[in-house]
Amino acid sequence: MVFRTTGFAWLFAITVVHIIGLSCDVQAATPSADPVSHAFSLPTVGGATVDVDSDDDAELTVVFFLSTECPLAKLYAPRLQRLADEYADSGLAVVGVASSAQDSVEDLRAFADEHEIRYPIAKDYGNEVADQFQAERTAEVVLLDDQLQVRYRGRIDNDFQPGVNRAGETRHDLKQAIDEALAGKEVSVAKTTPVGCLIGRSQRGEATTDVTFAKEVSRILNQHCVECHRRGEIGPFELTDYDEVVGWGPMMMEVIDQKRMPPWNADPEVGSFRNARQMPRRDKEILREWVEGGMPFGDAADLPDPSSPTPVATQRNTPWQLDSPPDRILEMSDRPFQVPADQTVEYQYYVVDPQLDHDVWIAGAQVIPGNRQVVHHCIVFIRPPDGFNARGIGWLTAYVPGQRGAAFPDGYARRIPAGSKLVFQMHYTPTGRPQEDLTRVGLWFAEPETVSHEVVTLTAINHDFEIPPHTADHVVTASRDGLPDDGILLAVAPHMHLRGKSFELFSQRGATKEKLLSVPAYDFNWQHVYAFEEPVQLSAVDRLSFQASFDNSSDNFANPDPSAHVFWGDQTDEEMAIAFFEVAIPRDAQRGGKRPASTGESAPANLNQQSKQVKAFVDDYFERFDQNRDGHVDRMELPTSVDSFGFKDLDLDGNGTLTRAEIARAASVRLAR
Repeated sequence: MVFRTTGFAWLFAITVVHIIGLSCDVQAATPSADPVSHAFSLPTVGGATVDVDSDDDAELTVVFFLSTECPLAKLYAPRLQRLADEYADSGLAVVGVASSAQDSVEDLRAFADEHEIRYPIAKDYGNEVADQFQAERTAEVVLLDDQLQVRYRGRIDNDFQPGVNRAGETRHDLKQAIDEALAGKEVSVAKTTPVGCLIGRSQRGEATTDVTFAKEVSRILNQHCVECHRRGEIGPFELTDYDEVVGWGPMMMEVIDQKRMPPWNADPEVGSFRNARQMPRRDKEILREWVEGGMPFGDAADLPDPSSPTPVATQRNTPWQLDSPPDRILEMSDRPFQVPADQTVEYQYYVVDPQLDHDVWIAGAQVIPGNRQVVHHCIVFIRPPDGFNARGIGWLTAYVPGQRGAAFPDGYARRIPAGSKLVFQMHYTPTGRPQEDLTRVGLWFAEPETVSHEVVTLTAINHDFEIPPHTADHVVTASRDGLPDDGILLAVAPHMHLRGKSFELFSQRGATKEKLLSVPAYDFNWQHVYAFEEPVQLSAVDRLSFQASFDNSSDNFANPDPSAHVFWGDQTDEEMAIAFFEVAIPRDAQRGGKRPASTGESAPANLNQQSKQVKAFVDDYFERFDQNRDGHVDRMELPTSVDSFGFKDLDLDGNGTLTRAEIARAASVRLAR
């Protein structure tokens, strides 16, 4: 094989990793000699020509199909450069082939420069080479020997599947094929199913539909997609321009059909939510007809008014989504966080002192990520000063991609007590190159005399569970009794980690139980707040309870370790079981007024058995958290999550230290429920 280039050629890309893929099947068979020619010659983005033929030179050639906006192609492009460097002395050549119509030469050059890719990248005009190789997806690779016979084709490794990435790859398919081929062996697994975005092939032939981009499709995308899929947002590609949308048309339909987009996990048969991200069936049918009918542009006069896209912030050229600028803006730190290129980042916590010398009321709050490409989500908590008897856990606001900021209804506000600090919980998603982030929060104040309802965040929480190894459906439950008189339940947010499988929320009055929310396929990547269309009057509710299930089996692709015993913890390889309840309470209601639970249940008949259970719980708690073995659990010894979500409820005397008696009381209350 001769691998010639007369100039420099470079590559491309980067972003997030939730919107791509296919399955990951493997076939342990080696292809026979392929009569189809795999020679080709293409212009590189550096102005040269790359020739792949069977004359001489390279022992092996990796043909890597890529796109500048496919999240997986962006992540794998630097990995292919490292592979090329590792095998440079073994006669391995790597060539990138950009076959998607929406990738311009300028785009490819810019991404190549940004990622310092040194192997040649060629523009495949008319996707002729993709057709020649029968390639379907970006991040798909084909390994050729010196006679241009296919030795391997498929994925690079098993690190990803649609919408999910592992804690680390466990099989390096391409690398193993290279090693076996260089050793003169048959490739043991010669074909795997590739993962990545569908190649955006050029459109050929006449349109067969009257549906056009200008008249119908642009409006549907504005309504359901553009809020994330526009410049500067977390969507890995833009859906604002016709030339871009045409290249992504088939991929767009794939993720809609697979219900990965728009991201929304609630069962539509249970409850009604004002912030539901659901695309009507009719809109899906219009998009499908357009894609299958040749994706015509139509008449430019039919395009929507560019001054009125759906996202409010784009109308005013500002990231703030409320009607006025915030009264106060606070950054999470005095310096950006450095996000690595390609490794798991554990939750980061930042404590900010707003220097409040008096109570303030918050009518609205919005998080603005400093770098939307890497900020997966952010939660801002209020940490009141020691000794302050605050209601709830102090949730202030949160950011999840695509979720809009919103003010409370008139008269509703959160209180931040004087002397409080704000805690930013940050979750980052690497994109393939080092980046940095400096997230901030904007606050809109309300005058105290205008506030009729205080909004607080209550929780139902269980951190006393153990998920056994290799268990596919482990159930954890928790409940919240003694709900505030006259309270109104506005919204709920479930929270689990990578083993989270499903979630159901119930309200109960006496023996009557009603399901308020069902999330049959919980997704750690999309942690939604579910805002009820009709808020729930808690005067008619004795108890809120949830049932969460966890999948600790090997069938859970995201599972870090199916063999582990899993306990509560901050890190993503540990677990949590929490429901956050956003509740509005009239300010003139009696302070602390709570109704006793009316559950219809009786305490355990065997008090001796309950006593043993309490003692076992206390012993286990102190074994896990009393790090210095002094017989007390100090606040600093606990995971941040326990500190944030329940410490003050356990610390009865408010001295910042937990005793065995305090933990025993908490265990007794739980067992009595």
